[in-house]
Amino acid sequence: MAEKIIMMAEQRGNAPAIPATLETPSGLLSDKLARPLHDLRISVTDRCNFRCVYCMPKAVFNSDYQYLPHGALLSFEEITRIARLFVAHGVEKIRLTGGEPLLRKNLERLIAMLAELKTVHGKPLDLTLTTNASLLARKAQSLKDAGLQRITVSLDALDNATFQRMNDVDFAVDDVLKGIDAAHQAGLGPIKINMVVKGGMNDHEILPMARHFRHTPHILRFIEYMDVGASNGWKMDEVIPSAEVVRRIGADMPLEPVAANYTGETASRWRYVDGSGEIGLISSVSQAFCSDCTRARLSTEGKLYTCLFATSGHDLRALLREGRSDAEISTALAHLWRAREDRYSELRTSATESLRRGANKVEMSYIGG
Repeated sequence: MAEKIIMMAEQRGNAPAIPATLETPSGLLSDKLARPLHDLRISVTDRCNFRCVYCMPKAVFNSDYQYLPHGALLSFEEITRIARLFVAHGVEKIRLTGGEPLLRKNLERLIAMLAELKTVHGKPLDLTLTTNASLLARKAQSLKDAGLQRITVSLDALDNATFQRMNDVDFAVDDVLKGIDAAHQAGLGPIKINMVVKGGMNDHEILPMARHFRHTPHILRFIEYMDVGASNGWKMDEVIPSAEVVRRIGADMPLEPVAANYTGETASRWRYVDGSGEIGLISSVSQAFCSDCTRARLSTEGKLYTCLFATSGHDLRALLREGRSDAEISTALAHLWRAREDRYSELRTSATESLRRGANKVEMSYIGG
């Protein structure tokens, strides 16, 4: 187990400076590597009812773990205000994450508030949510009614014993599948199913998962086991490269590549040659896609992170609660994004160990995947 772990307890500081000259957002904002700001991922809670081994292992996230007090969390009004400023800079897609976002009380109210926002082109936002589906069966319709458009469900195995070893709380596969069915009936689609593949633990489930979701409207995506944070004891030899996933599936059910839907899409697309569906591969270890990354991340208590593998964030909540104006916060956001040059996954390939040693990286459960 790595020694350095970022806890959720209050750790302030790093409030962005307000530039002397304020600016009006143009809707076109790029970083040092010419990557536009297009996506915002918002963590609405640091809590989760699963203890997945690659994200919130019990050895760390136990009964003694200190979560954020309620007053530290951004209110729905604060989240919506920040989101509106990001949208003015060009954000067109917002994903709500956690922790487990459905644990946030009255989440539907936040969704309704965000659904009222329009892009700089006057179009509705692409408003999505990632969930473990533990509460999805009972909430799917209310989420849709509030304005949520799509949903992504985490499911790491179909075999119940394997899945329960992964989530480590004995939650059953059938209950996740019921949640997926409820979301489909509510019209929260196309539904994406995310499977984190960890070698020696659930990689034997690659083919069963592919067979199950083939001939359905859902898109199964295989995610390489990543070295996010410092709590999951990540080892390179537990990574199953996406190319191997494609080889295994393709040997049984022939595949062909498909063009990306848009620049910066995280998953490479493949479809079954017989037209029976498609899969996605998220390959941030073996095939880094930093050069196209357009995502900013907002933590539960209002810190902006410009990379999933960041070691520090920028305290936007401080600006909100100091009474700073929209123009001041918006200008600070613009300066932060223009200074961005993160490309951890590209560097990892040649310097993994030196990057990981001494790196107090933020946990996935803190800013979402």
